[in-house]
Amino acid sequence: MRVRRLVLGPLETNCWLVDDGESDELVVIDPADDLEIIVEAIGRAAVAAIVLTHGHFDHLAAARGLTASTGAPLLVHEADARSIQTTEGTGGRLFGFNATAPEPDRTLRDGEEVVVTGTVLEVLHTPGHTPGSICLLGGGNLFSGDTLFSGSIGRTDFAGGDMSAMRRSLARLSSLADNVRVHPGHGPDTSIGRERKINPFFPRA
Repeated sequence: MRVRRLVLGPLETNCWLVDDGESDELVVIDPADDLEIIVEAIGRAAVAAIVLTHGHFDHLAAARGLTASTGAPLLVHEADARSIQTTEGTGGRLFGFNATAPEPDRTLRDGEEVVVTGTVLEVLHTPGHTPGSICLLGGGNLFSGDTLFSGSIGRTDFAGGDMSAMRRSLARLSSLADNVRVHPGHGPDTSIGRERKINPFFPRA
């Protein structure tokens, strides 16, 4: 699996381009902002799917433009499917941002898979930051959105946040192998094993 990172927008959100390194199809995870930069990075590849790890404005600002320019389907967990369509739902209104996304083409549930040529990503529903937060697991990589960061976790004090749900989600992630590489929604990569050692919010076992 080939993983490329773009750091986009005023909150320096990680947008991920994922493919098998051989085919001409890829998945875009969290088209955060700066549509032109994403399109340039995609190049001649075909975008098979655009996946949102959750419905906040800083993870979807380029979604509307990217779906229009590529024709790729937009995927989001069913619990965040409505919130992405309004500035109140995305949290943008609170911070003065107008970003919204179109109605999703497919809503996701726990255990489903996003399948692109040579690439399979399993959907892990990990609520806490938002009701519909997900992580995507495949090829020893975890795209954790704003659930898990290097040394920290996503906030739970925004609308829809739930610390009890976050704890359950983190407990679920703690069952993954130490060598699983974590690609978060903000900040540097980490691993499950490293978070087990250094992250005060992450279960030790």
